[in-house]
Amino acid sequence: MEILSILIPASLLLGGCGLAAFIWAMKSKQFDDPSGDANRILMKDWDDHPKP
Repeated sequence: MEILSILIPASLLLGGCGLAAFIWAMKSKQFDDPSGDANRILMKDWDDHPKP
């Protein structure tokens, strides 16, 4: 039972880090091109210079 005093805060810390990383990714507009990659993989034209 003593190990729970270590595992519970550790899991909360890791979960908080994951949540912070997700919020950072949303605020830095990492997911703003929802149709770009999904449609680009189906196109027959090869694009050597994709949008950054």
